[in-house]
Amino acid sequence: MEKPVNQINLLIITGLSGAGKTVAVQKLEDLGFFCVDNLPPVLIPKFAELIDQSGRGNIERVALVIDLRGREFFDSLSDSLERLSEMEHISYQILFLDASDQALVRRYKETRRHHPLAPNGLPLDGIRSERKLLEELKGRANLIIDTSSLKPAALKEKISQMYANMNNGLMVNIHSFGFKYGIPIDADLVFDVRFLPNPHYVDTLRPKTGKDEEVYEYVFKWDIATDFMEKLTGLIDFTLPHYQKEGKSQLVIAIGCTGGKHRSVAIAEYLGNRYQEQYNVRVTHRDMEKGRS
Repeated sequence: MEKPVNQINLLIITGLSGAGKTVAVQKLEDLGFFCVDNLPPVLIPKFAELIDQSGRGNIERVALVIDLRGREFFDSLSDSLERLSEMEHISYQILFLDASDQALVRRYKETRRHHPLAPNGLPLDGIRSERKLLEELKGRANLIIDTSSLKPAALKEKISQMYANMNNGLMVNIHSFGFKYGIPIDADLVFDVRFLPNPHYVDTLRPKTGKDEEVYEYVFKWDIATDFMEKLTGLIDFTLPHYQKEGKSQLVIAIGCTGGKHRSVAIAEYLGNRYQEQYNVRVTHRDMEKGRS
């Protein structure tokens, strides 16, 4: 009997210089990915063909790092990605690592390195030029991770959470957050629930969170919450299978309220419980503990 052909999952890692590509690829190597650093984009299809022909059955997960050391080849990237899409046994994703200008400048000062686009100038000039150069590629990314506030260990943990089960279907990450602290940069879908009645204004509920039963019941006791959840889950029920069919392996659903402590937490918990049997679900609460004594 002929041996079944395995799908090869190709992860293309790119982003701003200093945003953590080296840390990310080190972790992916630990996770069992076959990793190649600084491959010119023009060579990606040929490399994929070689992996497909010689490594099939042995190599199923590959990570390629692309950065500005190969910037003269970036014009060919679109053609290379188009050719990848036509390969029957290759499924690719793009991971884009981003960070704020302030964080990147601080990192360059700490390491005393020159920015590749400003070897004789200010790091900020190089960062801004690079950000503009990579704008289109960022728009094509399947996942964007903002590393501005992440230590290397935290970035490695996030990479592990995202890609340890890359072959095991759609991973649905449900995040609660507070708008007062900013919208998560890596969110695919963002829902604002600040229109729901706020437990913050109930004295006995204010110190609690949406994971506490009293707050959870308060959030869902209103007709407006029931109507909203019916529409929200209807939308998610419709879109998740289509994301999965498209080949997307990671989806980040962000639920936001004012402080990220009550309403968004309760709704994220509800969604996590609802979808945990159908998908690989992970629920996190970014801002739930902020402001607690």
